Amino acid sequence: MTISDQPEVTTSAGVVRGLWREGSAAFLGIPFAQPPVGDLRFAAPVPHQEWSGVREATTYGATPQRGESAEITLIPEPSVAGASTLNANVFTPRPGEPAAALPVLVYIHGGGYISGSPASPWYDGAAFNRDGVVTVSVSYRLGFDGFGWIEDAPHNRAILDWILALEWVRDNIAAFGGDPGRITIAGQSAGGGAVLTLLSTPRAAGLFQRAISLSGTTAHVPLDRAEQLGRALADAAGVAPTRAGWATLTEDDVLRLQQQVSAPIPVQREGDGSDPLALLTGMTSGTPLSWAPVVDGDLLPESIEDAIAHGVGADKGLLLGATDHEFNQVVTERREALAGTDPATVLAALGVPGPTAAAYLVGHQGLDPADLLAQYVTDAMFRARSWRIAELRAASGAPAWLYRFSWVSQSFGIAVHCVDVPFFFDCLGLDRVDYLTGAQPPRALADDVHGAAVALIAGGDPGWPAYTPPERSVRVYDVPSSVRSDAYSDVAVVGSLRPAD
Repeated sequence: MTISDQPEVTTSAGVVRGLWREGSAAFLGIPFAQPPVGDLRFAAPVPHQEWSGVREATTYGATPQRGESAEITLIPEPSVAGASTLNANVFTPRPGEPAAALPVLVYIHGGGYISGSPASPWYDGAAFNRDGVVTVSVSYRLGFDGFGWIEDAPHNRAILDWILALEWVRDNIAAFGGDPGRITIAGQSAGGGAVLTLLSTPRAAGLFQRAISLSGTTAHVPLDRAEQLGRALADAAGVAPTRAGWATLTEDDVLRLQQQVSAPIPVQREGDGSDPLALLTGMTSGTPLSWAPVVDGDLLPESIEDAIAHGVGADKGLLLGATDHEFNQVVTERREALAGTDPATVLAALGVPGPTAAAYLVGHQGLDPADLLAQYVTDAMFRARSWRIAELRAASGAPAWLYRFSWVSQSFGIAVHCVDVPFFFDCLGLDRVDYLTGAQPPRALADDVHGAAVALIAGGDPGWPAYTPPERSVRVYDVPSSVRSDAYSDVAVVGSLRPAD
C-alpha cells in the first residue's frame, strides 16, 4: 500500500479509508454487524453486509450509550448518535501490511454494562502502536438491550456482540498489520468482567490467546432472576415479554424503564429515613447488577468462578488485578450516619458471617466504621474476586499473573476505580487525566503498567512470576513498583465466600 494522507484497507465487507496520525493510522467506526434495529432489534448480531466503493472511517461510529448524563464518569466516554452502533475502531502502525503480523489488543470498555463508549480518547491505541501492538476497541449492546430476558430472543445478546466482534478481528486484522494468532482481549471494570466472561465461554475459546482483566467484575445474573426481571419490566411497560411486545416501545422508553432496576436497590440519600447500608448490602450481594451476563446454561454454561475452577480457559494466559480502593468513595454520603457504629455489627448487617467478620476486623484494625465498610465493599466486589480467580487458576496449573494498583490518586486520596486506565494506555497527557490522577502523574508508573501489558500481549509474560503457592507473587504498582509475596492475604477471608447465585 502506498502511504498517503488517507490509508485504505480492504476488509471482508469492503474498503475502509482511515487517517494517518503521528506514527500510526486510525480506522474509526468500522461496522462489524448490521445495525441492531427493526427486525434485528433484540436479535443475535448479524455480520455487516458488503458495501461498494470506499467507506470513510475517520470518525467514531454511533454508540449504544445514549445521552450526556451517561457520560459523567471518571473516564470521558462520549455518546454518538446513530443506528449502526456495533463498530470496531482499529489503530495500527502498519495498515495494509499482512506480513507485519503484529500482536493485537482488543479492548472492551466498562460502564457497569449499562453505559460506556469505545469512543473515549483514552482508548486510542497510539501508545500501543508505538510499541508494536495493533489495537482495536469495540462496542456492544448495553443494559436491557444487551442482557435483558425476552421470551423469544436469544440470551446474552451483548456476549454475542463480543463474539462477533472477535470473529471480525480474526478475519480482518491481518489486513491492518495484525496477527490473528496473537490476540489479547482486555477490559476494565465491566470490560474486565467481559474479558472474564469470554474466558469462561466455550464458544469464544478459539478467538483469542491471552486476557487482561483490570478491576474485572464477576457479577452475573442467574437465568431465573433474568426472567423475573424481564417479565417485571414488561409488566411495567404494559407489553408482552416478547420481541414483538418490546418493539412497540422506543429506545428512550426502554432506557427509562431500565433505569428503574439498574441498581440492586434505589439510590438513597441521608436524612430520608432509608437504611444507610442498603446500597452497600446490594453491592456486596454477589449479584449487584440487574443487567449483566446471564448464566443461561448454553452460551454461558456456568458462572465465571465455576468455569475457571473447572479449567475452562486454562490454555490462555491471564493478567488480572484491582486498585486498592476501587469503590471506597461510596460511603461519602453515609459517613455521618455510620459514625460511632460498631464495626462488627455493621459487617453483620451486610450479611457477612460472624467468623468472616471477626477475621476481617483483625486484618483491618484502626479503620473507622465508614472506612471499614468502604474497604469491605472494594474487597468483596473486586480485590477478593481477583485473588480467588488467581487461586483457582493456580490450583489447575493455568498461568495467571496478579497485580495490585496501590498508587494513590492525588485528586481522590485513594487508589480509586479507573485510576489505572490512563497508565495502562500510557495517555497521561490527555484531557481529564489530571482530574482523575492529580497533577503530574508519574511517568515511571505508566512505564511499568503499560510496559507489562505490552510484554504480555507480545510475548506472553508481563515480567514477574506467575501466581503460584507458596510464593503467590504479586506485582504492586506504586512509585516505586515492586513484586511482593502474598500481597492479597488481607482479602483471603473475603475471597473464600462464594457470590450468591
